[in-house]
Amino acid sequence: MQGWWGVPLLLVTAFIIGIALFIGGVLLILASRELKNQLSKADLKRGKSKRFWFNIIFVAEVGAIVITVAICNTTRHSELTPLIIAIMRGVHFPPFSHLFQVRLYYFTDTLLCLLAIRTLLFVPEKVTLGEYQINVFMSVVGFGSALIL
Repeated sequence: MQGWWGVPLLLVTAFIIGIALFIGGVLLILASRELKNQLSKADLKRGKSKRFWFNIIFVAEVGAIVITVAICNTTRHSELTPLIIAIMRGVHFPPFSHLFQVRLYYFTDTLLCLLAIRTLLFVPEKVTLGEYQINVFMSVVGFGSALIL
């Protein structure tokens, strides 16, 4: 949203969300102190292997996103950036599903990819509301991804 009331509203919203996330993180850290650390050597070995593959997948995803943003900006199609990133975020779930043995991630992958593709095909890029212009691609993919995740 543009205009004199868009920026303060955005800053207040971001600040409130940041405070809520910070408080939630502190509460989780405090609660985790009460957990007992009882792992076998086999569990430790599996954990190291999972961390290794998690890091490989994560680095590949971040690299792909950086390259995609650069290509979108170079070709002057930055409006496609949120859609492509949503597809990449969706595509990274199958390796995690296999790694962590969580079948729900396949469903998450499908929903994120469908959201991005349907947004590209059926939603206008921008909408004008009065004198304000709204980036609909960013809004639909952003809120949709948040709901899916």
